[in-house]
Amino acid sequence: MSVTIDIAGLPAERIGFAPSPLAELCMALHALSQPTHHPELHSWTTATRASLDPCLADRLLEADFMWRSSFSDVFMPFAGVPGGTGRPAATLAEELDVLDRLDDERFVMAALEHCRLALYNEGGGPSPLTDAGARAKALETAAARGPSPLRFSLRLLDDPGSVRVWLRRLLEDCDEAFFAETWRRVEPLQTADARHKTEVLRRKGLSAALKEVSSALSVDEAHTTITADKMVNGQTSATDPRVGAGLVFVPTSFGRPHLLVLHAPGWRPVVQYPLRSPEPASAPGSGSVELMQRRMEALAHPMRMMLCRSLARAPYTTSELATVLGISAPEVSRHLAVLKKAGLLHTRRQGRYAQHQLDLSVVARIGTDFIEGILR
Repeated sequence: MSVTIDIAGLPAERIGFAPSPLAELCMALHALSQPTHHPELHSWTTATRASLDPCLADRLLEADFMWRSSFSDVFMPFAGVPGGTGRPAATLAEELDVLDRLDDERFVMAALEHCRLALYNEGGGPSPLTDAGARAKALETAAARGPSPLRFSLRLLDDPGSVRVWLRRLLEDCDEAFFAETWRRVEPLQTADARHKTEVLRRKGLSAALKEVSSALSVDEAHTTITADKMVNGQTSATDPRVGAGLVFVPTSFGRPHLLVLHAPGWRPVVQYPLRSPEPASAPGSGSVELMQRRMEALAHPMRMMLCRSLARAPYTTSELATVLGISAPEVSRHLAVLKKAGLLHTRRQGRYAQHQLDLSVVARIGTDFIEGILR
């Protein structure tokens, strides 16, 4: 599973890195609503939640589905304005001004992120503002999510102008309450990271820059397609004439482990990536969805679990394992091959014999790799 971005014919100068205060506010709101996704932000989320005015906290609950379990495209309006720069603005106020420039149809479709799959196919679909069937489907999907999404969706479809005013005031109040101070702290780090990656792109090329961004990103040899390893399928183009050519990478200090790829029809693609954590980097590809699935399947077999029990304690040869487990050496070899393909074993030669041992550091990462993979 993956999201692909078509970059065939995209000029290098149309690929950029830049912070976005509005996109980061979305991530900050997500961290507040889902603190278990972001244990490293525990101090910040606890202190911020405790200091929130109760009225503001209640207002945030009215629309928290826009950032709680999915991330609404309204927080990246620079990608949806046809003929715009396609890059984030320097301040939250400027980005909110860009949000005001989205027409009602784009705003509504972006705000109805929780209904996107029900409304859109890859080529677009009828607007729930003008099509009765699309409206009914949007409200049906919203109702399945709960009373709050349904109430919001009804307000949005009946009077998008008032909802736009309400949402802007809500985000401005968040800025005054906590985000302005937070942004002053994280913006210099994000600007420095964007500057560094821009230099890597200029000096070493796109492939090197993508490796700096995330091990989940890659580009083909012809430099026509960027692939994001995610547990969803999707595709988009960075050269869509409807909105203009461009691809922007946006850093986030609050987003780990999420790697977002905006791939809505008629919008420029955006990749929002978490700044590197201070922990040691994983081996290349160690967190890929395919490898994670291979490892979990390898460990699901009862006999391979028994092999791992022995191999976790000491190195064994194939014949020793056959004796311990009471099965044939060829059968042991078949199971070892599966574990080895999943990258779970160390093998070293001792004279004529090959000794195998479980790589406990890799096994220990499966839990965190699984969490990162499904949240990416």
